[in-house]
Amino acid sequence: MNITITKETRVCEILEIDHELEKVFDKHGMPCLGCPGAEQESLGEAAEGHGIDIEALLTDLNEQVQKI
Repeated sequence: MNITITKETRVCEILEIDHELEKVFDKHGMPCLGCPGAEQESLGEAAEGHGIDIEALLTDLNEQVQKI
């Protein structure tokens, strides 16, 4: 799949790509599915709010997207 997730991508857009991406969020301690902020927050905003390493999260998300 030719998609690149960035810090500006909204969390809800990422979750719509494939349900497997939810596992990546969970791995990083971000249970995003059902979170009210997922509709409006960018990935960067959500990661900052949860104290998550954005670069590691981006790497894992984009690696998973390439497998889809």
